[in-house]
Amino acid sequence: MALIVQKYGGSSVADVEKIKNVARRVVESAGGNQLVVVVSAMGKTTDGLVNLATRISNSPDPREMDMLLATGEQITIALLAMALHGLGFKARSFTGPQVGMRTDTAHTKARITRINAERARAALDAGEIVVVAGFQGLSEVDEITTLGRGGSDLTAVALAAALKADVCEIYTDVDGVYTADPNIVPDARKLPRIAYDEMLEMASLGAKVLQARSVEFAKKYGVPVHVRSTFKPVPGTLVTREERDMEEVVVTGVTHDRSQAKISILRVPDRPGIAAQVFGAIAETNIVVDMIVQNISRDGYTDMSFTLPRSDYGRAVGALQDIGRKVGAQGVVHDERVAKVSIVGVGMRSHSGVASQMFAALAREGINIQMISTSEIAVSCVIEDKYAELAVRALHDTFALGREREAAV
Repeated sequence: MALIVQKYGGSSVADVEKIKNVARRVVESAGGNQLVVVVSAMGKTTDGLVNLATRISNSPDPREMDMLLATGEQITIALLAMALHGLGFKARSFTGPQVGMRTDTAHTKARITRINAERARAALDAGEIVVVAGFQGLSEVDEITTLGRGGSDLTAVALAAALKADVCEIYTDVDGVYTADPNIVPDARKLPRIAYDEMLEMASLGAKVLQARSVEFAKKYGVPVHVRSTFKPVPGTLVTREERDMEEVVVTGVTHDRSQAKISILRVPDRPGIAAQVFGAIAETNIVVDMIVQNISRDGYTDMSFTLPRSDYGRAVGALQDIGRKVGAQGVVHDERVAKVSIVGVGMRSHSGVASQMFAALAREGINIQMISTSEIAVSCVIEDKYAELAVRALHDTFALGREREAAV
């Protein structure tokens, strides 16, 4: 008997018929297995709740936002449990707090601190299908929290780790992880498997198939994750430990992120402690900074630039203007019309010249690079937003990612 955790996203449970379809898919997996099913809010429910909040207040209180947003998944779990009952199966629904999901106190982007899965385990032992609300938990001071966009993925992987599940299946509206967004690159190829590190880079650099934090959790606890389609009964992409033959492929995929903004703080005094003050002010607002570039010092001053989620740039600019005045900076400028394109592959560790190929491909298309960031297995460039799709297609062609390759599955 296997213990399987399944997660169904908002598009998979968008209406009553789709919820009934998910119930049938769950039942197909139930034969002889124990099942935990994590679900998101129905369709665009979360977006609708956010819209309601912004109509009430231009700056909704984060605690109250969590109270509001957590209701979306509660609707789905009850309806799915009812659908399973209608098919003759025992099922029980649980909210995040009820299933023992404990988090820190960072409202709207909480991090999981521990899971007490005793109630879920008891329900499984009683022969019930456990239906869990994704995206939510309870803080150490007993406040409802949410885990940020894509948080249902994290809920599913965390429960799989806590319950020592055999596999965590992420069901979505795509049938796997592709070498690029198929909506932009028609010949993008589905990957039969991908290493945790590659998937983590792709998720954090713009691929929207899996939440980056869920991949990080899966890697830490060795949870095998199978990304599959809710609507097609075909194998998907297995996210797993790196294997030797994976390094033979230099570049695995191309990602892009059009939700970025760039902020520069100009003519900052170039002395010890200034960077700590600047980025300390950003950290106090719970904003995650991505690329950071500091120019060469001239006349005792320098410029600092960094990227961050576009949704956070307003708060960041306010914090920087205050700290800029304290340290004597000339001013703060920002640009919301940027995008980040990246190439990812564990093979980069053992192959040279990959970055130069990327830069040459962008140059041939007349695309200027504003910032560059690298890791062991990724190279990212910030460019003008209007060139994002052109850049993705050019890089996909340059590294021949649409070409058929033999892959051991």
